Amino acid sequence: MSVGIYISVPLCRSKCSYCNFASGVFAREMVAGYVERVCQDIHGAQPTASTIGGVLERRVDSVYLGGGTPTTLTPGQIEQLFAELRHEFQVDSAAEITVECAPGALAPEMLEALVRVGVNRVSLGVQSFVDAEAAAVGRLHTRAVVLDDMARLRAAGIANINIDLIAGLPHQTTASWQASLDEAIAAGVPHVSAYMLEVDEDSRLGRELIAGGTRYHAHFVPDEDAVADFYELACAHLNAAGITQYEISNFARAGAESKHNLKYWIRQPYMGFGLDAHSMLEGPSGAVRFSTPDSLEEFTGGAPPNRTPVSSRGALEETFFLGLRLTRGVDLKAASARFGVDVEAEFGDVIRELESSRVVKRQGGVLRLTRAGRLLSNEVFQRFITLPSAP
Repeated sequence: MSVGIYISVPLCRSKCSYCNFASGVFAREMVAGYVERVCQDIHGAQPTASTIGGVLERRVDSVYLGGGTPTTLTPGQIEQLFAELRHEFQVDSAAEITVECAPGALAPEMLEALVRVGVNRVSLGVQSFVDAEAAAVGRLHTRAVVLDDMARLRAAGIANINIDLIAGLPHQTTASWQASLDEAIAAGVPHVSAYMLEVDEDSRLGRELIAGGTRYHAHFVPDEDAVADFYELACAHLNAAGITQYEISNFARAGAESKHNLKYWIRQPYMGFGLDAHSMLEGPSGAVRFSTPDSLEEFTGGAPPNRTPVSSRGALEETFFLGLRLTRGVDLKAASARFGVDVEAEFGDVIRELESSRVVKRQGGVLRLTRAGRLLSNEVFQRFITLPSAP
């Protein structure tokens, strides 16, 4: 089976207040060393996979450069990464090749480089089309910049564009959220990702919210009920516009679903390179997951990946808590056949309990989240992780 490739580029022009990723602003000399290290890892991918216990196919049908902001690299560094990738792997001519971009970071020479290396999909971290909201969380772009970037991408032949939006930013209201949704729809993009703001101690804004402080505009963050309402508004509004929900946070026009991200949710193999990059490969003894360090010093210092074998039971659990993210849901009969177990015996009590709570529903042997279940998805998923095996 073809593999997906993820390359982490944890570099930013500035760190957004809500960001909880392993990313930051680094000196140029560190960036050059980082790119060299990633290229070394791509070159050594096959022996690494063998050591881990996974089988790594050479054929690639999706590539995703995420971050951070990959376009903070120089055009030459982007081309260096792709040259190494194409040297070690066979990238399909029809492969989906995505690069995440911060609006305003697409200089003409960078756009030319993206076209040269075969990029055919760009994900723009817009977060909000309302300039005051974007500025409040440290974004450096305006609505006008976003629209200009999209026009230039299309002129360069890259029309497969995703727009990221965040529900729950400081100062956001129902009217301003509606305005961002309207802009995304009017832009005619084939894909929109709408996330609810995460509040955790791994971001500056999250820490300030937890502490009850006022820095980073934390006292202007909408409450949880408002954020849930914003999310439901996004679901209704985007679906009505033909940008159909296919995953909890992802919406697409017909045929424009993210091929790379679907690999994560349907448990197809993928290999990650770079800081805090995750991988999942099948092997003779079953699936194995592994990840690189989330510390830049450890990563560039050559620390080995952290390996986690996936048992048959673990793979079954993953099938549920990953598959339920998708609106297509989990086919219970297919899961039973794939793993050689009676899914009803393993999870029947929990499924019935979740059905009675109206967070999941069964239709024709397929289990799906309900509208309420999507808002409580983490709690639903947890129920499929900690269950003991049936006797």
